[in-house]
Amino acid sequence: MVMRLKLLLSTIGAVAFVATAATAAANPTEAPKRGESCFLSNSWQGWSAPGDGEMLYLRVNTRDIYRVDLVPGTHARKSGDRFLISQVRGSNWICSALDLDLKLSDHQGFREPLIARSLRKLTPAEIAAIPRKDLP
Repeated sequence: MVMRLKLLLSTIGAVAFVATAATAAANPTEAPKRGESCFLSNSWQGWSAPGDGEMLYLRVNTRDIYRVDLVPGTHARKSGDRFLISQVRGSNWICSALDLDLKLSDHQGFREPLIARSLRKLTPAEIAAIPRKDLP
């Protein structure tokens, strides 16, 4: 009788855990707080790596541009055979450099990790100051 009760309780616990995990996966964490400069990972539309490649620009939703500063020594170069990928873990909201898991990849499958140290949304004036060739 005690064994059956333990088995029943552990089964109920497992079912509750699976139900909670499924609910969390179906509903990503809440939207960011008002005033935070965040974007959804699927609204990222393009990127560029001007200059020495220690910084990226991300185009988000057509008109927003975010600047991503990379750790010193990182050199992201954009060319026809390289593309930027980001793996989403947890929430789909990107609000800080910690939310980015960036890699520069080529068609042979080689992936170079890029570590972001800062992320910020540019103002319209800052966007206007970017040379056209460097826009994402």
